[in-house]
Amino acid sequence: MNVPFKNKLMAAAGLLTVGALALSGCDGGGAGSTNTEQTESGDAAASGDAGEAECGVGMTVGVAMPTQTSERWIADGEAVKAGLEEAGYQVDLQFANDDIPTQTQQIDQMITNGVDVLVIASIDGTALSSQLDAAGAAGIPVISYDRLIRDNENVDFYVSFDNYLVGVAQGTALLHGLGLVEEDGTKAADAPKGPLNIEIFAGSPDDNNAGFFFNGAMDTLKPYLDDGTLVIKSGQTKFDQAATLRWSQEAAQKRMEDLLSSTYPDPSELAGVLSPFDGISRGIITALQGVGLGPTIADGLPIVTGQDAEIASIKLIADGVQQSTIFKDTRLLADRAVQVVQDLACGREPEANNTTDYDNGVKVVPSYLLDVVTVYQDNIESTVIESGYWTEDEVKSGVAN
Repeated sequence: MNVPFKNKLMAAAGLLTVGALALSGCDGGGAGSTNTEQTESGDAAASGDAGEAECGVGMTVGVAMPTQTSERWIADGEAVKAGLEEAGYQVDLQFANDDIPTQTQQIDQMITNGVDVLVIASIDGTALSSQLDAAGAAGIPVISYDRLIRDNENVDFYVSFDNYLVGVAQGTALLHGLGLVEEDGTKAADAPKGPLNIEIFAGSPDDNNAGFFFNGAMDTLKPYLDDGTLVIKSGQTKFDQAATLRWSQEAAQKRMEDLLSSTYPDPSELAGVLSPFDGISRGIITALQGVGLGPTIADGLPIVTGQDAEIASIKLIADGVQQSTIFKDTRLLADRAVQVVQDLACGREPEANNTTDYDNGVKVVPSYLLDVVTVYQDNIESTVIESGYWTEDEVKSGVAN
């Protein structure tokens, strides 16, 4: 049976105390002598910093990622693992290939094996209740990574990007591509009066983030839908109608093909498509090109947004095919997750910058949200290349090295 995490910390603190006493007995100073080095404030501070840095070292962190079918999740898993190992932790990293039973079994095994902390990017945020209950009973803190885990009290912290603002950025990018606003969202001086036909896609209904993306985007588009500048000609305006299970590229392509055949006898009447994820975007683009649109925006391909700055889509943006993507630097998210693990291991309360918005149905989960950047063709260099996220050669080839 796992020793509750707080008890482990107390035991670790006791070992540190014993170690300190042992060291004080063999510090090289004999009876009647003075050890001036230990009275220097700088050395004392350094000793305290070293103790702080070492708390939790050697503990095991279970990291559960949803899939290896997406470049983004591979990068997340590897970044979290590398950061934790550099900080001195043992790491059990597992990918579940978008299969819920696989992820639940992986997490069950991590708990059985006695991990000290869990970092979970869930496939279905509502499907882990028994695992969270087991973690809570064993005193294992749970960090919800990027996707909020729902309907359970045993979620200690949430690290993600500002998901509502991701949706705002996607909606703004679509409006910008249609010539209605500038990049900063201010109204364009020569904005077309419309009506302009658009269609909307949403993410997976079992991913809590998908609702935030959708709401942020739709709130941004709403004034233009209300005044008739934009028209969703299919009438499919609700999240459930636009949702794409498991963020599937193939499902998105099929839905776009169905929309084109049912609603657009003249495909050129479609001006733009709101897409919440690059994989979905590529499915949409394949369908659009399949009916003779494009092949690029300059050739009449509708504006298509995206998210995650996947290398295949960055190349499409560079080539003038996909209009935009939202860059979420997963290295920063991984760093934040590592910091939260360290805070918990050292008995500190992790820093949160949002304690109101992320209610998982049982509790408001303290959260740390990171900012995002919109990538267009003209700022690829200053965003994903200069940051080192992708290299120039990778952008040219569309393949990660």
